[in-house]
Amino acid sequence: MIDALTVALGVTALLLAAWCGFAAYRDQPTKDWHFIGMAVVALLAMVQLVIGVVRLAGGADPRQGVAIFVAYLIGSAFAVPIAAFMSLTERTRWGSATVSAAAVVLAVLEVRLYDIWGGVGG
Repeated sequence: MIDALTVALGVTALLLAAWCGFAAYRDQPTKDWHFIGMAVVALLAMVQLVIGVVRLAGGADPRQGVAIFVAYLIGSAFAVPIAAFMSLTERTRWGSATVSAAAVVLAVLEVRLYDIWGGVGG
């Protein structure tokens, strides 16, 4: 995997979590600007998914197994889009809280993906 992309995705996910968490704290639903942030994070996750699949197709082998790696890749790619949809159906502060929680989960998934791939030097 590309370490810089993994770090960028983790950091943007945490920024999104803080932003939507602040909206939930202020009793606000997700707004258009939040959805732009979600789109950026989702795009980075989709890029990571494509790169991961290409690397696997090219013969790269994650240290902890292909199946678990692919499962985490798919989970990380769809965590924020699913939360975005849920926030559309829940137009209260809880929609913002849902996106915030999903973004934190995505950041944790990125750390786990890094470990599965092989960590430093992997």
